[in-house]
Amino acid sequence: MISFATKTNKPNTKLGWNDRIGYGMGNFGMAWVNGMMSAFLMKYLTDVSLVDAGVVSMIIAVSKLFDGVSDLIMGRIVDHTRSKFGKARVWLIRMCIPLAISTVLLFGVPSTMTGVIKYVYVFILYNLVNAVFYTAMFVPYNSLISLSTTDSYEHGMLGNISMIFQTIANICMNTFFMTMVVKFSGAAEPYMVEAQKGWTLATIVVGVIIVVSALVCVSGTMERTAARAEDGEKPKDDVTTGKALESLFTNRYWLSMIFAMFVIFFIIVMYSAGAIYYCADVLGDYALYTPVNNALSIAQFATMFFTPFFMKKFGKHMTYMVGLIGMGVGFLGTGFAGTNVALLVLFNALKGIGLGAAGGMAFGMVADTLEYGEWKDGFKVVGMGNAAISAAQKLGLGIGQVVLGWILAFGGYDGAASAQSESAKAAISFIYNWLPVGMIVVTFVIMLTYKLDKELPRIQKELEERKK
Repeated sequence: MISFATKTNKPNTKLGWNDRIGYGMGNFGMAWVNGMMSAFLMKYLTDVSLVDAGVVSMIIAVSKLFDGVSDLIMGRIVDHTRSKFGKARVWLIRMCIPLAISTVLLFGVPSTMTGVIKYVYVFILYNLVNAVFYTAMFVPYNSLISLSTTDSYEHGMLGNISMIFQTIANICMNTFFMTMVVKFSGAAEPYMVEAQKGWTLATIVVGVIIVVSALVCVSGTMERTAARAEDGEKPKDDVTTGKALESLFTNRYWLSMIFAMFVIFFIIVMYSAGAIYYCADVLGDYALYTPVNNALSIAQFATMFFTPFFMKKFGKHMTYMVGLIGMGVGFLGTGFAGTNVALLVLFNALKGIGLGAAGGMAFGMVADTLEYGEWKDGFKVVGMGNAAISAAQKLGLGIGQVVLGWILAFGGYDGAASAQSESAKAAISFIYNWLPVGMIVVTFVIMLTYKLDKELPRIQKELEERKK
């Protein structure tokens, strides 16, 4: 396979922009799946496939049991993988096509299916997409940050670049996906039973994006910090599952990031999926979803070009905390804005600025916690460390969807109704505005105890001395 990664095997190498862009492209493809699952799946199932919101929430809740286990299994697999492509990149090659196909099938529920058969179909496909194929790509992808270099600044840069490409994918999805659904289906509205053809064809386009992005990522990255199969040596991080789990769950900084990742992705469901319901049912025009959510995504995208400078001057933790404050103020603002579209756009932009700062730092901070774990225990658990982070993210998305569905059901939401009741609108407003504020406050308090930025230079110096 053609490679355009920086040609050096030094573990602490400074990466070039070819490596950074190559790494970011991996998340560009997977972000389409992540975004569609969090923003469109519930609306698609309730309004196009006519599946009960409460039942869908229960399916997702039960599926989380498989999802958490599959992440840990995949993390262990990554730690034990030996191939000419290294530990992680080989899984992007193997899983990109299965992920693309299963995503198309999930958003293509056959109209001939009814009753229990339909629910079984959704359950199986949801788990194939989320618990199997997405996991088998996302865990190795996150592990690439630690496997590419040991340099702390590059950890932060790769995490930031990953979020930039995720945001680009979100902007493209917000702008073009529903347009493709309408164009391909010929239906007047995308949320109609007659629009199924459009959903299927639009998701096929997404499948192509997934595969191409994964292959570009493999070509643009190199694993430098772990032994490959041809090296003929057993890596020092080849430890038992029990020791790996003990290392992680006695790592206080890693535990803080587990919770922080869960909250961020829980909130993503609230503002992405919630925005569809808010625009369609509270504002009365689903087309407003594009400008309202793109205000957030574009602001996030612009912010992440500046976060590396703030990271260098103030550190990852301080940049992250300022981001949380920006997000909290943004959600409060949209709550008080009501149906004023101009104010909704303004405060969504503020959410985006906060998310750009916090999200851009998160993955680099996770890589730093694994450096801390290596200093603490004498070995680094890259695969399982990132697997649990992936589990926290998907748990955030999954529980977010469950909570969203339950609140909608409690509020009396009816996907077949031409207009929603006032109680349903109140439930949508709570999901979209107020619930995220409380989650952000709790996260801010917990992250006040994170002091790793100050400790890391000493830790890395001691690690280098041990290896001499």
